[in-house]
Amino acid sequence: MSHFQVETPVTGTVWKINFQVGDEVSQSDVIMIMEAMKMEIPVESPTTGKLSELFVAEGDQVSEDDVVAVVEGT
Repeated sequence: MSHFQVETPVTGTVWKINFQVGDEVSQSDVIMIMEAMKMEIPVESPTTGKLSELFVAEGDQVSEDDVVAVVEGT
């Protein structure tokens, strides 16, 4: 089974998390929404599978390219 890291596209704040560890996700599902420069930026799943790890909570500050989650591909 392959593990795919989910990285942040920009520096900002985790505004809303849409999935929990153990949830099934499809490629391009919006795992979380970040807020940066007064814009909402989606962070999408890179593949279809199960969300196996989540390293952030709503309100956390993140930097560009931070690994915020891992999806186990099916």
